[in-house]
Amino acid sequence: MAFFQNSSTAQTKSFEIKNGQFFYNNQPFEVHSGEMHYARVPKQYWRHRLQMLKAMGLNTVATYVFWNYHNTAPGVWDFKTDNRDIQTFLRTAQEEGLLVILRPGPYACAEWEFGGYPWWLLKDSNIVIRTNNQPFLDSCKNYLQQLATQVKPFLIKNGGPAIMVQAENEFGSYASQQTAIPKEQHKKYNNAILSLLKQTGFDVSFFTSDGSWLFEDGSLPGILPTANGEGNVENLKNAVNKYHNNEGPYMVAEYYPGWLHHWGEPFPNISAEEVVNQLETYLKNKISFNIYMVHGGTNFGFTAGANYDKEHGIQPDLTTYDYDAPISEAGWATPKFLAIRELMKKYSTSPLPAIPAPVPVITLPAIRFTKSAGLFELIEKIKPVIAGEVLSFEDLNQPYGYVLYSRKFTQPLKGELKLNGLRDFAIVYVNKKQVGVLNRMYNQYTLPIDIPFNATVDILVENMGRINYGAEIVHNTKGIISPVLIDDHHISGSWKMYSLPFDSMPTVTNTVAAIKGTPAIYTASFTAAKIGDVFLQMNNWGKGIVFVNGHNLGRYWNIGPQQTLYLPGAFIKKGKNSIVVFEQFNNISNPIIESVQQPVLKQLNLK
Repeated sequence: MAFFQNSSTAQTKSFEIKNGQFFYNNQPFEVHSGEMHYARVPKQYWRHRLQMLKAMGLNTVATYVFWNYHNTAPGVWDFKTDNRDIQTFLRTAQEEGLLVILRPGPYACAEWEFGGYPWWLLKDSNIVIRTNNQPFLDSCKNYLQQLATQVKPFLIKNGGPAIMVQAENEFGSYASQQTAIPKEQHKKYNNAILSLLKQTGFDVSFFTSDGSWLFEDGSLPGILPTANGEGNVENLKNAVNKYHNNEGPYMVAEYYPGWLHHWGEPFPNISAEEVVNQLETYLKNKISFNIYMVHGGTNFGFTAGANYDKEHGIQPDLTTYDYDAPISEAGWATPKFLAIRELMKKYSTSPLPAIPAPVPVITLPAIRFTKSAGLFELIEKIKPVIAGEVLSFEDLNQPYGYVLYSRKFTQPLKGELKLNGLRDFAIVYVNKKQVGVLNRMYNQYTLPIDIPFNATVDILVENMGRINYGAEIVHNTKGIISPVLIDDHHISGSWKMYSLPFDSMPTVTNTVAAIKGTPAIYTASFTAAKIGDVFLQMNNWGKGIVFVNGHNLGRYWNIGPQQTLYLPGAFIKKGKNSIVVFEQFNNISNPIIESVQQPVLKQLNLK
């Protein structure tokens, strides 16, 4: 095997799949890759995290490109600002001597909002996602053309670090779930995405990735299939041989050293010993691999996706994407990292680089909130949309955040409130007093309600992230998507809908305390004597989001298991800083936020 040569100094640039092997610069090569997503890591920390990959003994970094991260609205593209600067990420990887595997989708999964698809695709009834539908394929082509203009200079043939591109993503899994669609249509779609990648200029080696038992529908003729989550070497070889001319190379494109995490569920763990044993099996058998995730990072803002199962209408993902990965959310070398590093030393012909020092962690003086405003007062400044029926987020042209649905009742009404179309979490108020919570997570869609004469009912609905995996990905509209019922009465007429997208940090100008038990926005400032990473302790709050200096840190929820929010030092200024909290329940007696030295990610608080 040829060991990796720094790509910035190599005389030739080539990467091929031939004769059952990978060849880098015409020498046999094994891919030892780790996955990290530039969208989930502050740009200021990219180099540090890539250096961590090198120090662990890896020669390649893999990353998804999330379509919706760069195409925030129809015709609006951003490949330059903050974490969206993909060219700087690729350039930095090359400077650090790493090759790159690009996974552009267009479907990504990755526990990311809508699997990477732009939310506004749902507004066009002519578009059917992830199938052989021409309007959808046209949208995909537009995306891939835009992306290609950014990444073509970084392809291996052009002297860049990008050696391989994935065609679609885990399509065999999707085909097995969408059995109503004929297999021939699935195959046409899968081939169409590969064709679009080639047409738009991704002139590199391609691969597909699926569970080894799903290659029948997920693989493509002449394209290397790789097996996700496959620990058995013989299973891997047999599956690849069957769909790749009876030869390798053999690669596990997603080896899981940890796992994804949902709100209200235990934080899963995989031991360092188990991980090292599996990686050594790959190394002994010359199996290439990509560790998913080697560094997970954070679902900042409203980027977290969701899953579902038979017991849960939705399983929203945590804000942290720590993933129990070898490199922690804050970039620390975990015991798992150190164990893998020791293993990789045994298989390296040259010393591994030193482990970079971690970003310092600081604690802040307790942040006390002296200004607040009640949501019901703030909406008086918002012009509502008025309609006879409740409208979805998409109907309101709103991607994320919250919508307050409000209606005046001129006659008393008592019965069972039914929000069968709730997507995803609602707090219900009668005359601004909370009367109950509905939660798609636990299939809670009804509650008793007693509406007096001349009363107002308000329903604050939260979008908790669009489903990113499985057949239900095609049903991803948000808000209240079917009529509101009380018993069998269809409640229509004069609905007011207030959009609360929180696409920027809100401001509070008054100093009147918000009414306890109603949603509120709190604002404060804090002083940082020095710069460092911070873990904000949120377990004394209820549910909501936090902004610091304009950065949406993501969602907190005291049910756990995540009880702290990661505030990167890259978001902090020396001196005065601004912090804003939107708290949905507002049952707080003493609104303060303290910080701690260690993240708290494994503390469930289910009542």
